[in-house]
Parts: sequence; structure tokens; C-alpha cells
Amino acid sequence: MAGTITALKVQKRNKERVNVFIDDQFALAVTVLAALNLRKGQYLSDVDIENLRHGDERDKAYNHSVRFLSFRPRSRQEIVRYLRDKGYVGSAIDDTLDRLIEQQYVDDQAFAQFWLENREQHRPRGERALRYELRQKGIADTVINKVLADLDEDELAWRAVENKLHYWKNLTAEALKKKMFGYLTRRGFGYDVARRTYDRALEL
Repeated sequence: MAGTITALKVQKRNKERVNVFIDDQFALAVTVLAALNLRKGQYLSDVDIENLRHGDERDKAYNHSVRFLSFRPRSRQEIVRYLRDKGYVGSAIDDTLDRLIEQQYVDDQAFAQFWLENREQHRPRGERALRYELRQKGIADTVINKVLADLDEDELAWRAVENKLHYWKNLTAEALKKKMFGYLTRRGFGYDVARRTYDRALEL
């Protein structure tokens, strides 16, 4: 496939990419930035072309990851799974992760803290559930232990049931206990926390 570049044409549907023609035949597409280092009449060896393809693969993996991160922070493992699902393998994934970490776009401790704060605000969970969720995201136990060190399960449990008490106000004490214990258990809270939350509700 080695040969001389005969044309460099910006794609009509994607102005960020440039089609490279070698000996009047389409050879590959690269980013506009990569195309700045190419010129008409330049000779490309097979190695040059392969390097351009690898570089383009890394650029595409990086751009996909940045878009994926635009919705919310992600863990390292989420990025890896996402890129694998997109068909990327090996060095394209490794290089992308290194680049994202260097630019502080990916930080597992910051992600774990974000996840905890989001749960506390919108969908309170107990330590058991939070630990499980973070492990599913690929977060190391050392990081999980650190972000959960100051977790106030009693406050979280109360926050979880506070808005439900209005709907449960006509229940008998025994029915309320059953309802509350079941609700909190499903959200990862232990028996002792559920008991204290129930006792607090009875004091209202």
C-alpha cells in the first residue's frame, strides 16, 4: 500500500476527518490534526501508513471516551468496558486510559466520591449496597474503604424513608416495622440501622 499522497480531502459529513489518497486510491482517513503533518506528493511507506492507522485508532478511542465522559464521571473500568464494546483492543485502550488519567479526566477516587455524593443526595443507600455498586464499577477496595470511612448510615437511612412516612402513616406499628425494614434492607442497610430508623419514626 506504500506510495505517494495524491490528495487530501476533508470528509463532507465529518469536517474533523481527512481522507488520504495514495496513488489516486483512497488509503485511509485521519484527523485534521494528523493531516497537518501530511502533504500532497509525500511518500508514505507501509510502516508510515500503519503508524497513521494506529494513531488514528487511538485518537478515535480517545474522542469516544471524552464523549462518554461528558454525561457523568466514569471509573477506569467503565472506560475499558465502553471501549471494548466499541471494538477497541490492546494499546488503543491502554493509551487512551493513560491520556485520560494524565489529563485528570479519569480518577477512581474522585469518581467514587462523586458516586457516593450522588447517592446520598438522590437515592440513599447503605454501606453494603454502596460497596457493591462501587465494586461493580471496578473501584479498588482500598479506594472504597477510604470514601466510605465517614459514612453516616443512620442519617442516610432516615433520608431514605423520610419521604415515605407520609404514605405509611396509617399503618400499625408492626406493619410499619415490616415495611420499613424491608425497604431499608433492599437498599443495603443492616438490621441495627433499620431498627434505629424505625424507633426514630415512632417518636414523631
